Amino acid sequence: MSEWLKICPLEDIPRLGARVVRTAQGDVAVFRNAEDELFALADQCPHRGGPLSQGIVFDRRVSCALHGLTLNLDSGAAQAPDDGCAKKYRVRLDKGVVFLNLGA
Repeated sequence: MSEWLKICPLEDIPRLGARVVRTAQGDVAVFRNAEDELFALADQCPHRGGPLSQGIVFDRRVSCALHGLTLNLDSGAAQAPDDGCAKKYRVRLDKGVVFLNLGA
């Protein structure tokens, strides 16, 4: 059975930014774009392992702060011509509170 973890109020995640959640599976970055959409990816760039949470969020993408690799926040997949993928997690908003699901 999947379990949703209560993370924080939406306002605690900056627009065009991220909040890091430390889990037994590793750090997860929860992103918020300009339209208040939420996304969650493993906080590790597939290129060199840098923290995606420190990247630049735009549209539905994040650009790694270290080397500029751009990932699609919907899927975690790198944007061409780059390759690689960050693990994606389910995230939801319920009554202004952000929840994260670490299950499959």
